[in-house]
Amino acid sequence: YVITELLQSDLHKIIVSPQHLSSDHIKVFLYQILRGLKYLHSARILHRDIKPGNLLVNSNCVLKICDFGLARVEEPDKSKAMTQEVVTQYYRAPEILMGARHYSAAVDVWSVGCIFGELLGRRILFQAQSPVQQLELITDLLGTPSLEDMRHACEGARSHMLRHRGKPPALSALYTLSSQATHEAVHLLCQMLVFDPDKRITVGDALAHPYLDEGRLRYHSCMCKCCYTTANAMRQYTVDFEPVTPHPFDDLWEKKLTSVQQVKEEMHKFIQEQLNSNRVPLCINPQSAAFKSFAR
Repeated sequence: YVITELLQSDLHKIIVSPQHLSSDHIKVFLYQILRGLKYLHSARILHRDIKPGNLLVNSNCVLKICDFGLARVEEPDKSKAMTQEVVTQYYRAPEILMGARHYSAAVDVWSVGCIFGELLGRRILFQAQSPVQQLELITDLLGTPSLEDMRHACEGARSHMLRHRGKPPALSALYTLSSQATHEAVHLLCQMLVFDPDKRITVGDALAHPYLDEGRLRYHSCMCKCCYTTANAMRQYTVDFEPVTPHPFDDLWEKKLTSVQQVKEEMHKFIQEQLNSNRVPLCINPQSAAFKSFAR
């Protein structure tokens, strides 16, 4: 479980609402998504279900990534197969659609690119009825990939694509998404929506893109908790705007949990430690019937 303060909405609800989204809104949302993913990826964690509905937002435009139900630690052994039943279809990277046995943090970057396009156009960028049609919509925009760009795909997927060769790229269509689709915006978006995951931009490099300079400034000027304003109204900025974890995530402890009861006992112990610590208290009533039933 990941417990955060209450956030009133999510990015999906905002995108489909009649509320106006300015360029500043888009930049600060995108900056926060990438900032959070940079930390996750530094811990070797793949989220694997980045979509607007999993990005919680409050009235101050503070955004938090949620729903880690499909997340996992990155698999360093490329010979080990990874499940393909991940990522909601509209935000699924082409290497997963084409049956790649192994994939990387680049799948999250593709998802962010789809969300970026959705923020610009206020509609789902690749909205298909099936995985095959999803791939066709992607190639309508990016063009037919080369054999080199399909090296991670399974043989059947490569054969299917080769039967539809000759589609030229149509990336200029991205400029028609909205008036916010400026040259800088489309330049960054095109680097996220790259067919070959090895050539796709990383979250770190995306954060360094000039398009996000204003989003970074706005976030750290009045929204973040890592910077603060002094008594004489001077803003003190943190040393590192986009920190990484000092240690990769260690999941070895899970191997010791062999029963549901053990999991409940460990969670109960953690909650009690949080309640008794000096950190921000959890909004949990240990005397409630629900908590007592869980801890039993």
